[in-house]
Amino acid sequence: MVVSGSADGRLRLWNIKERKIIGNPWEGHNGPVRCIDSDWSRNALEIASGSADGTLRRWNPDNGRRIAPPIESHGWVDVVKYTPQGDRFASGGADKVIRVWSKDGELLIEIKGHENWVTSLCWSKDGAHISSASLDNTIRKWQSIDGDELVVLRGHTIAVQL
Repeated sequence: MVVSGSADGRLRLWNIKERKIIGNPWEGHNGPVRCIDSDWSRNALEIASGSADGTLRRWNPDNGRRIAPPIESHGWVDVVKYTPQGDRFASGGADKVIRVWSKDGELLIEIKGHENWVTSLCWSKDGAHISSASLDNTIRKWQSIDGDELVVLRGHTIAVQL
């Protein structure tokens, strides 16, 4: 199975082997879907998506229903990523801020330091650190518990992806 999002604000669940959509499109975003956590949650019980409408949404992959109300976030949301443990997820986007959320959608911490859009996020295996990339041409490593910046990598001359 794979989930896709599109400019129409909908997500679709696909059966890759049969090359067809399963069920109806999942509706909820009011703008283009910009990102989906391709790893889903660790237990595969939810999928997170982010949109140009400034919201994060969490979905039940079995029925395509929203798990909780939308989370208002970044302006454009460009990236959403669950921890390997599935107990938290992080998001980033146009407002240059990385936000870490509980699995229930409660904001735990805001991490500031990028000078342009956050475009990529990657968790360490133990969930203790987040690496981020930005249109400011940097890669940064942060402590996920308090947002302390640990490393800044410079050298790219154009936007970076992880």
